Parts: sequence; structure tokens; C-alpha cells
Amino acid sequence: MKDILTLGIESSCDETSVAIVKNGREVLSNVINTQIAIHTQFGGVVPEIASRKHVENISNVTKEALKEANVTFDDIDIIACTYGPGLVGALLVGVSYAKALSYALNKPLVGTNHIEGHIAANYITNKKLEPPFLCLIISGGHTHLVHIKNYKEFEILGKTRDDAIGEAFDKVARVIGLGYPGGPKVDKLAKEGESTIQLPKTHFDNLDFSFSGIKTAVINLHHKDPQINKADLCASFEKTVTEELIDNTLKAAKSLKIKKIALAGGVSANSYIRNKFELLKKDGYEIFYPDIKLCTDNAAMIASAGYYNYINGKTSNLTLNAIPNLKLE
Repeated sequence: MKDILTLGIESSCDETSVAIVKNGREVLSNVINTQIAIHTQFGGVVPEIASRKHVENISNVTKEALKEANVTFDDIDIIACTYGPGLVGALLVGVSYAKALSYALNKPLVGTNHIEGHIAANYITNKKLEPPFLCLIISGGHTHLVHIKNYKEFEILGKTRDDAIGEAFDKVARVIGLGYPGGPKVDKLAKEGESTIQLPKTHFDNLDFSFSGIKTAVINLHHKDPQINKADLCASFEKTVTEELIDNTLKAAKSLKIKKIALAGGVSANSYIRNKFELLKKDGYEIFYPDIKLCTDNAAMIASAGYYNYINGKTSNLTLNAIPNLKLE
């Protein structure tokens, strides 16, 4: 069987990334141009600035990805790009560039769901991972608990009703003065504290999540007592949200009799969350997560998801457009 090389493009937020991936699992290159330093001064991503930077960077990032993989455009079989969800202006840069490449090179175009990309990051790190499994997608914009039935069929079992978990991390970090990006900074400071502060957990009859209440409780505690131990506050926040994640994941796993659980998304890089999920192995669960560099937005995961869409007959035409609120189906 001929090897299939996918050129993946990711531009949904503030990373301009292009990757070359062989057969959906072997990364030949994965170039990421991040804008974190630019947006830090604003305390978060400014959409208009992000879009302009994508325009400036995407051609050079593509050239670098091809060079690093030691291939040319002629060697590429598929062009895969993120077309949602994300910031509409940022998405449009990647989609437009991918469409131009597809047309000029006469290569198939595969519009790819960003959330599917996060799931597929696990296929790159864990070469033998095959569906079915449960995937907990936790990032700045998403909190989804998904039953991965096969490479093209997903069932959302639960999702956040308010803040995404990464959004809650960022807001807590901002209020207590840690700055942006909040997730890694909360994780680091939490290691110096004790989880001694009682914080509220939200429970629903289904598998949905809620992080707004705990975020607000942390903010109120800090406002009432600005001298409160910030390390303890971070440790307590981390412990409480992790318990909510694990509670729902285990409910789903027991209900579906599934022993394979994967984490995905930027927050899956959190060391405390990883350590707590690792403890589930003693109960017979298999736990998977991507390499740290594949947890945050990158094009390798988009190339992987695009490859599986392609071999399952899902391609796009040149009318493909950015869909900022694209759902996982």
C-alpha cells in the first residue's frame, strides 16, 4: 500500500502551524510559529492581531515544514486544514491558503474539525491506539467527553455548560495576578501549595461539566482576602476541577464498559491532571495522552485527523469556508 503524505495546516487561534505526516501517525515535520509573546501584553489573544500574524507567517512556515520533512509539494497527497471551531479571521487564513494549495497542486482538500485534531494527536503519540475509546478533550475553548466509536464516528457524552476548563484556568490566573497564559502558571504555583481550601463542585444528572461556579468562588475568595495563599488557592482549584473531570469520565467508562481513556487538548498537559488519571491504571484502565508538544494547537494533529477523514471518503471542495462555531459530529 502506498504511503500517504498529508500536509496539515492549523490557524484556529494564535499558532500558525504546518506539518507533514505520513499515514496519519508518523510526523515528518511539525513547525509551530506561536504568538504567545505578542498576546501576553494584552492578557489574551487579540483576534485581529492573530489574523494578521497568520498572513505574515503561513508561507514561511509551510516552506520550513517541507524542508524539515525533506519533501516537496509534488510528494504531498492531501492538503488538510482546520476550518473550525476557532477565531473566524484566523481560520480564514489557513482555509484560504489550503484551498489555494489544493487548486494549484491539484491535490485533495480535507477540511478538518479542530476538536477531531486534538483527538487524533493521541494516534501520533500512541501508535497502537485504536477506537473504540473514551476521549476527554480539555482545552482553552472546549471541554468534551466523547465516545470515539471508530475513526469517523463520535458521540458526545458530556460537555461544559459554561466556561471551558482552560478558560477557567486563565481567568483564575488573571485575577490572582499570574498573567497569561494561565494554565501552565496555575499548574506551576499549585505545586508549592496544599489543597486545603474547600471549593464547590457542580453535579448534573448527566455527564455535563460546569466550571463557572468554582472559578467565581476562587475569584470571590481572592477579592475578600487579597493576602490569601495563592499557591493553596491554585492547588485547591486544580484538585476540585480534576475531581469533576475524573468523576464524569469514570461514570461514562463504567456505563459503556470501556477501559481505554485518552486525554486531549492544551489542558491535558497539566501535570496534576495527568498524575491523577495515571492512578486509574491500578483499577485496570489504560490511560493515553499526547506528547506535551502535541497537546496545544499544532498542524500534525490536523494532518492526522485529515488523513483518517480522507481514507474514510470525507473530502472537501473549494467552497470550503471557516465555521467558527463548528460542532463535533
